[in-house]
Amino acid sequence: MKTIKIFQKKIKPILLLLMFSPLATVAQTAYQLTQSNSSSVKVTGTSNVHDWSMISKQFESTGTFNFNSLGEMTDVTALKFTLATKSLKSGKSGMDERTYKTLNEKEFPKISYRLTFATVTMVQANRYSIQTTGILSIAGKTQSLSMKVMALVNADGSISCHGSEKLMLTDYGIEPPSFMLGAMKVGNNLVIHFELDYAKVSSAK
Repeated sequence: MKTIKIFQKKIKPILLLLMFSPLATVAQTAYQLTQSNSSSVKVTGTSNVHDWSMISKQFESTGTFNFNSLGEMTDVTALKFTLATKSLKSGKSGMDERTYKTLNEKEFPKISYRLTFATVTMVQANRYSIQTTGILSIAGKTQSLSMKVMALVNADGSISCHGSEKLMLTDYGIEPPSFMLGAMKVGNNLVIHFELDYAKVSSAK
């Protein structure tokens, strides 16, 4: 009994120290994607004729980022992203229309992503590597997606994110399309490149 009381006396100050430690204070902060000039989503691919790309600058996203009292990012607890399929443009109307048809845009007008898990690692002051796992839905088909996102916390509190990830059309039940009466056939492999800027909208401890 005496041993237990001595242990309690020793452990109590340690617990109090941890509870009131600056690093123990975590703020959850809500962010919203801003339609800045630098924000974009670009899809690149290949074909038997030439490489191609499509770009969108119209999308919506919200997320919750956690910071400790030193202003260091510690976690990303939620993030949702949606992009209208018809906002993807190649600069060639024929290719655009064929792409929308291939993606069954009339039935599934949006491409969406939802974060399920993230691990944040600081690589240098205000710069972070975020290993993410989430759910990506394209043309009605949903797949788990793991990717690395690089993030910079700017002086005004905004967050700039960028990264890229490889996808295969057939993983989403999509047959690689052809153009020009079959003369041009698109490859199965795509790369999604993104640059996204988030601004703080509210915070709570």
